[in-house]
Amino acid sequence: MEIKDISVFTDYFVIACGTSDRMLESLRRATEETIKKTHHKASRAEGYASDGWILIDAGEVVIHLFSPDQRKYYRLEELWVQGKTLLQLQ
Repeated sequence: MEIKDISVFTDYFVIACGTSDRMLESLRRATEETIKKTHHKASRAEGYASDGWILIDAGEVVIHLFSPDQRKYYRLEELWVQGKTLLQLQ
């Protein structure tokens, strides 16, 4: 989701869902490794898989990894409805 015209802290959100704690943790590790290896950037993760929400701050891109229940509860797509959806996969 492109939010650079409506946000001062980042340009893009990536919102993804994992169906288990193990999957969320794997997504976090793979995302951080890819950012470091491909883009030579450091990233910082906040939150725990057991809480159902992990946020990875990579500067101009913020990645949200949710459990299905937490994604439904926080509804980021609705909160940032003015943002432009660039790609949606289900």
